Amino acid sequence: MSFYTRDRGSHAGRNRPVRVASRPGRRAAPPGPRPPLPPRPASARGQRQARRPSRRARRIRLIAIIVLAGIVTGGFVDGFGQETSAEGTVQAFLQAWQSHDYSAAASYTTGRAPAVSSALAGAFTQLDATAMFLSMGDVDQRGDTAEAHFSASVNLGEGGHQWTYSGQFALRRTGSGWKVQWAPSVINPELGPGERLAVMTEVPARGMILDATGQPLQVPSVVYQVGVWPRALANPAATAQDFAQVTQLNPDQVRGQIQAASPGQFLTLVSLDRDDYAQLAPELARVPGLQVHRVSQRLFSSEASEVVGTVGSENSPLLRDEGASYQPGTTVGLTGLQSAYQRVLAGSPTTKVVAENSTGAQTAVLQQWAGISGQPVQTTISSGVQAAALSALNAAPGVAAEIVAVQPSTGKILAVAGQSAPGGQVPDGGALNAHLTPGTAFTIVSTAALLGSGFSPGTEIPCTSVANVGGQLFSDQRLASSLGTDTSFSTDFAQGCGTAFAGLSRRLTSSALNSTVTGFGIGSKWQLPLAAFSGSVPSATSDGQLAAETIGEGVQVSPLGMALIAAEVDSGVWHSPVLVTNPPDGGASSTIPLNASALTSLRTLMREAVTSGSAKSADVAGAPVYGQTALIPTGSGRSAQWQSWFVGYRGDVAFTILTSNESPQISASALAAQFLSALPG
Repeated sequence: MSFYTRDRGSHAGRNRPVRVASRPGRRAAPPGPRPPLPPRPASARGQRQARRPSRRARRIRLIAIIVLAGIVTGGFVDGFGQETSAEGTVQAFLQAWQSHDYSAAASYTTGRAPAVSSALAGAFTQLDATAMFLSMGDVDQRGDTAEAHFSASVNLGEGGHQWTYSGQFALRRTGSGWKVQWAPSVINPELGPGERLAVMTEVPARGMILDATGQPLQVPSVVYQVGVWPRALANPAATAQDFAQVTQLNPDQVRGQIQAASPGQFLTLVSLDRDDYAQLAPELARVPGLQVHRVSQRLFSSEASEVVGTVGSENSPLLRDEGASYQPGTTVGLTGLQSAYQRVLAGSPTTKVVAENSTGAQTAVLQQWAGISGQPVQTTISSGVQAAALSALNAAPGVAAEIVAVQPSTGKILAVAGQSAPGGQVPDGGALNAHLTPGTAFTIVSTAALLGSGFSPGTEIPCTSVANVGGQLFSDQRLASSLGTDTSFSTDFAQGCGTAFAGLSRRLTSSALNSTVTGFGIGSKWQLPLAAFSGSVPSATSDGQLAAETIGEGVQVSPLGMALIAAEVDSGVWHSPVLVTNPPDGGASSTIPLNASALTSLRTLMREAVTSGSAKSADVAGAPVYGQTALIPTGSGRSAQWQSWFVGYRGDVAFTILTSNESPQISASALAAQFLSALPG
């Protein structure tokens, strides 16, 4: 640690010369000519002339006398006679103070050594400082008193701020030399008797994530604020050590925050949700001096958790992994929009260096660094549609499911909800980013490609038990036995006959299917702030592969991507998805690659699937519902499950419902009926 001072011999380094009062001495001779000396006897004069040195010798002797006199006089004022100059004491005091040798620093003052040493040490810890640099300025000296000026630069450590201020203190000459006249103002000019320094950090409230109307998506939930009253702690270091061991925080940083806090105010050290508190409560109860306040805050819980995400507090492993310093009141987004917009939502703290009296009341603000308030993030989530999705899931507590809804006219995401269940798990990535096989739900796209090539939906296409395309076999024993071979394409679509579509693939080309896939936005680049999958359809290199793709095999989609496909059939325009409107996350649109007649035919087919086909359980009262379904076996043995899809729309709401369970009898169409019935009129 360096000590910055100025060399007395350097003209460039001095602000102002030390002023020392004139030394008392002999009284000067009165002005006027000196009277002549009486004449000496000739014999005496002759003798002196004989002994008189030359003029050069006299001049050398005179110069030597003057130089010697200057050295002696300077020594008494500023050299080896340092007792007459205050600068040595000032320099020694500042250097000892900066070097944390508080006992030595106290010895240069008029105060009681233990009290001065404690005050100097306390000032450093009260600021939670990591370094302090002192620089000596002018020393104005008059007789037996002096005033010294200095500048201080204090690194406030974990806050990252550098506090610089100017100070001054008085000195007086005592029998043992110059001494600093001790008072709290020696540390800082704003400190009065009985006052101390403190650092106040005000962490702003975390910004809310809002729905489309500006209402918070977070809901009030129980928050356990675990903290201390610093003044009441018998041993702050022991409390910090024990608390840090329980919470995996840095004990030195915890102790520094306690020491820098206002003694008379409750300091929240960590905020915990219900589950985390239940886990840590037994160990926290053994930490001396801790208190727990149970409050309600919009922090940990949300109505749209898959979108909003989760929040961690001061003891979050994410903060430790990022090397962030411990700061009470800190929150960090762990997932979802909470993570994507961490800087916007969290803002930055306001830090103040203050003076406090013995009661903890602030008497002065010495320095302030203004923070930034946490800002809200507004989404496109509709509270009514989100509530309908949650209502549908609550009505099926034993069903693992995902629901995502979009607005066909804009591409805005209206709802995202999901739940796990003992018999099934929602897919990795959830409704936005899962990579799934859509099965016959993809026939919405392959039918659009067929209609675009001039195919008529009234054509008779048998639903056979087996279809051989390019040497690859496709089978559908269940439907073939129930429908027979005398069926129309509309029936094949409504019932999801895979063999019929496999055979119809001969009327398509890979380029024709790829063009339709692109027109539905599959594989496009979305501008969402969260990870989301727009889908993937490889370019078919064989007839068998093309046949498989017409029934969704070898295709990867997300529930969101399928909802946007249904939305495009509804509106006739493709819109990229939009989730956040402030700050905006972009969006694009284009016209669907179908003429009006083909689009009408596709809508009719999707309506028949609901009124008389595999999606019949979704045919609820009210405005007409359009859709398509799929049932896909996944896994094998004990891990075998069934994924059931419903992809459709009603009015200006398009949606995908996906269930994943051990039984094929649990239908996504039935859950769609619950969702549609709960939608606001």
